[in-house]
Amino acid sequence: MSEINVTPFVDVMLVLLIIFMVAAPLLTVGVPVELPKTAAQALPSETEEPLTVTLAADGTVLIQTTEIARDDLVPRLRAIATERADDRVYLRADGSVPYEQVAQIMGALNAGGFSSIGLVTDVGGPALNGRDR
Repeated sequence: MSEINVTPFVDVMLVLLIIFMVAAPLLTVGVPVELPKTAAQALPSETEEPLTVTLAADGTVLIQTTEIARDDLVPRLRAIATERADDRVYLRADGSVPYEQVAQIMGALNAGGFSSIGLVTDVGGPALNGRDR
């Protein structure tokens, strides 16, 4: 017989495809934060991975996914700022965190060398014109 039977190969590839489709969303690691809802649209994507600082509901501060003590935040940010080409940082703060704590973290970001601070929110919140989106 001079023909190659590709049916088992196709079956194995389909099974692997399904496994990767199910496993891929589970590989994304993040910090659970209840972001406030706004009517703002998402920003366009960038070439450099954005720096994200997270303020969780219990008051912990994380740079990307690494927990940082509040006293070490400004020195860490200064070290990171020297290595990055962009001075843009995204602040993810839980909706239940008081504004005073958010403002303190924003001040630390500014002192750390980041002058362009973006606040991350979820879409679908109320618009200022009184209508929900």
